[in-house]
Amino acid sequence: MSKSGVVGAPLTAALATLLLAACEPSKPVNTAPPEEITAPAPAANPQPDANAMPVERAAPPVVKPVALGEYDPGNPVAIAVTGKLTLEETELKGENGARFTTERVALVNGGDQYSAGNTYAQAMMIPADLQVELRRVLEETPPTEAPANALCGGSRTGFIALAKVEEGDGEMLKLIGLKGTDLPAASAQGVELCASTFYIRTGPLKEAEQG
Repeated sequence: MSKSGVVGAPLTAALATLLLAACEPSKPVNTAPPEEITAPAPAANPQPDANAMPVERAAPPVVKPVALGEYDPGNPVAIAVTGKLTLEETELKGENGARFTTERVALVNGGDQYSAGNTYAQAMMIPADLQVELRRVLEETPPTEAPANALCGGSRTGFIALAKVEEGDGEMLKLIGLKGTDLPAASAQGVELCASTFYIRTGPLKEAEQG
């Protein structure tokens, strides 16, 4: 065997190895020091200007109310819980002395679950695609005038969900009370339905008909 044959075999194998490596996709190499890889990302604005306008501070979207104003009780439960209801931006006021100081936390759909297997649509008897306003109850004052039943009985009301249903010239306000501290969701723990009720507000035509 010639010397050229002996030298040529390793050279051919080396060239084949190089060609194979060139065809394989390159793998990214992390060249950062270990402390940079594990360190948390720096905050975009660690000290925001508290005096800046909300748009300048990229404030989160505001949850709009589904309904505001005065509503008459539509069934005995509503009479006992609040009587005539005044729905405001942050408060629900009952004519019987009941009051709830709230904050709006989310807009959900009727088909969403407030606890595992339980939907707003089932509890409120509304369409699955109807928008529902969810409010957290910060402070609660029970009713003082008979018939007086607190929304969650002897338990503190954790959340109130509201939905508005248009009916002819008026509208119906569906309301449920939920007890528990977890944010209502399919995975929430300890969230239970307290009561489901409704209120009505008639328009000018219905008022004229009743007169």
